[in-house]
Amino acid sequence: MKDNSNINLCPAPLVFAMIGGKWKLSILQILIFHGTKRFGELRQSIPEITQTMLTKQLRALESDGLVERKVFAEVPPKVEYSATGDAIGLMPAFKAMHSWWEARVQPPTK
Repeated sequence: MKDNSNINLCPAPLVFAMIGGKWKLSILQILIFHGTKRFGELRQSIPEITQTMLTKQLRALESDGLVERKVFAEVPPKVEYSATGDAIGLMPAFKAMHSWWEARVQPPTK
């Protein structure tokens, strides 16, 4: 008999592990809505993040298949980061969070 005990488990903890934390959603939001960026452009877009933390978060997002890193054979080296198709699939979730925030901050007038 096949064990189906894991069929109805909520994937939320797995999703939260992939996109959770202080910086991953900010990085994804920039890449999804503003397109491909170089490391320095990402760093300027999120001034509070350190270079080390940005590197760590980009590597984690790349490992999870949400960010693609493209290295160009140039001197000095040029590296660009883009949202993958899987990351772009999060766009409706970002838009839903935005709508939720707007409704929360600015309740509709009657």
